[in-house]
Amino acid sequence: MLGLGTIARGIGEVRRDLSAVHARDPAARGVASAEIVTSWPGVQALLAHRVAHGLHGMGVPFVPRSLSMVSRALTGIEIHPAACIGHGFFIDHGSGVVIGETARIGDDVTLYQGVTLGGTGFATGKRHPTLEDNVTVGAGAKLLGAITVGHGAKIGANTVVIHDVPPNTTVVGNPGHPVRVDGRRPEGPDTDWVHLPDPIADAINALSARIGELERDVAALSGQERAPGDGRVLRPVQGPSPAGG
Repeated sequence: MLGLGTIARGIGEVRRDLSAVHARDPAARGVASAEIVTSWPGVQALLAHRVAHGLHGMGVPFVPRSLSMVSRALTGIEIHPAACIGHGFFIDHGSGVVIGETARIGDDVTLYQGVTLGGTGFATGKRHPTLEDNVTVGAGAKLLGAITVGHGAKIGANTVVIHDVPPNTTVVGNPGHPVRVDGRRPEGPDTDWVHLPDPIADAINALSARIGELERDVAALSGQERAPGDGRVLRPVQGPSPAGG
């Protein structure tokens, strides 16, 4: 049954969701909350989900899934009514985001467009990811299966994650590899995604350098006047951070 406590709790959730938009979306700076509610698809999808999730929890048939389908048609964001989402959740842009039935999302989590929190195979029970508090997931990332992404973790754009991610870890690549930037984890949802390390490229560069050394040694032993050229270095990282700073 709906009561004053439920309504007050719902209003509090909406206020915190709007605060998250103001804090994490530069385009929302100075924009009124009413405009955000009517113009931000991520906010609209989340509000629809809050209602659908409440109705789903009360055992109401048909209506929760119908709300979810209408929301998907209008916003391009699909959130299953059974998915559990914490406070301060923010979906930036939002188009193509999919959140599965058994997904669990903590507080102050940020997702960018094209993110999938999906399942694998036809298993029943818990089959979608759990995101703990303060997790940020970059555009196009795919998190699959009943994995847990620890507190404060960062998932790079287009990363495919199929294993648990420790807290305060940055993961990039396909499949995802944990990395750090300059010996420390990137901070905040505005992480400089362009300049994240690439462990696969680092491994290839190391192999290329080793092959170059061996070719020079062979050239010296065989009396060749000219050694083969070195391999091309992958992913030179230059330029300012698009996140600022």
